[in-house]
Amino acid sequence: MKQPSRSFEIALSAIACAVAALGLTLGSYVRFLLAAGYLIAVFALMVPLAKGHVLGYCLAFAGASLLAFLFTGFVLGIMQLLPFVAFFGLHPLANYFQKKYVKNRLLHGGIFLVKAAWFDLSLWLAWVVLEGFLGFSEMTWYPFVSEHFFLILFAGGTAAFALYDLMIFFCQNAADGAIRRIGR
Repeated sequence: MKQPSRSFEIALSAIACAVAALGLTLGSYVRFLLAAGYLIAVFALMVPLAKGHVLGYCLAFAGASLLAFLFTGFVLGIMQLLPFVAFFGLHPLANYFQKKYVKNRLLHGGIFLVKAAWFDLSLWLAWVVLEGFLGFSEMTWYPFVSEHFFLILFAGGTAAFALYDLMIFFCQNAADGAIRRIGR
C-alpha cells in the first residue's frame, strides 16, 4: 500500500478540525445540541485516525479546541468545552492506541478500568468547574443526591462509559471502513 503524502494528511486533518470546531461551537450556543456537538466533533476527529495519522489527529484536536474556544468566548467556552478537552476529544486516540497495540484480552479489561476512571474524573472536574462558575454549592439538591453524590457520579459514570466506549469502538470501525475507500 502506498504511503499517503503529508499534504493529504494535512488536508484530511484540516477538514476534521473544521467540522469538529463547527460542531463544538454550534453545541455551545444551542444548549440542547451540546451532546450532538461533542459527538460530531468526536466523529470528525476519527477521520485522521482511520488513515493512521496520529499527528494529524493531534493537530486537528488542538485546532478544533482552540477555534471553538475562540468562537464561544472565555466563560462559555470553558464551561462548555472542558469535558471535550479533558476526555471526549482524547478518547478516540486512546482507543486507537488500544486497538493497535494491545493484543492481550486481560489487558483490555485493565485499560477499560483506567479509561473509566479517567471519564469519571473528567466528570468530577467538569462538576467542580461548573460549581464554581454557576454557584451550584448554594443550590438545594434532593437529600439522596447530595448525600450520595460521588457514588452516583462514579457508578453512573462508569456504567454510561461502558456503553459509550463500546459505541465509539463500533463507530471507529465504521469510520475505518468508510475512509478506507479514499484512494490515497
